[in-house]
Amino acid sequence: MSNINRTVLLLAMLLADLGLASSAQAQTSAPQPKEASGSPAARSAGTPVSYRPNRFAGRAGLYYRAVWGVDSLTVKLAESGEIIRFSWRVLDPDRAATLSNQKLEPSLIDPQAGVSLVVPTVENIGMLRQTEAPAAGKSYWIAFSNKGRRVKRGDRVDVVIGPFRAEGLGVD
Repeated sequence: MSNINRTVLLLAMLLADLGLASSAQAQTSAPQPKEASGSPAARSAGTPVSYRPNRFAGRAGLYYRAVWGVDSLTVKLAESGEIIRFSWRVLDPDRAATLSNQKLEPSLIDPQAGVSLVVPTVENIGMLRQTEAPAAGKSYWIAFSNKGRRVKRGDRVDVVIGPFRAEGLGVD
């Protein structure tokens, strides 16, 4: 890793720590709301809660932004579980070029199921992946064949594209 990349990564981690520390102080100083009564009417009268799981543990999100120039990494089942779609959003096209490189063979690894999925090649279409030059702000995807539906919703998988490696992504 070059010195510039290390510097950017360290700066991103430092800024994240400062942001997390100030938000934690704000949360502890704010008064805590009283619990609603246990009756079903009281629970349904409140505002709906939208739960969105944190996709990355710790500083992983900062790492992908700083080193690879991408964020919003998602892994979803498609076509009744026969296809798994890995997608990402580009922040820095130069750093994200590795993910679209046609010469690199992507794979999706599920250690629990003991499988390594590949990108299928369809006659008259080619490989099911986007290989155009990345542009900032755009989202891109790769489809992996999940024949036999070995990878299931809730599994933790790794996506490998050359030197790029995203570990522990949850399958939605």
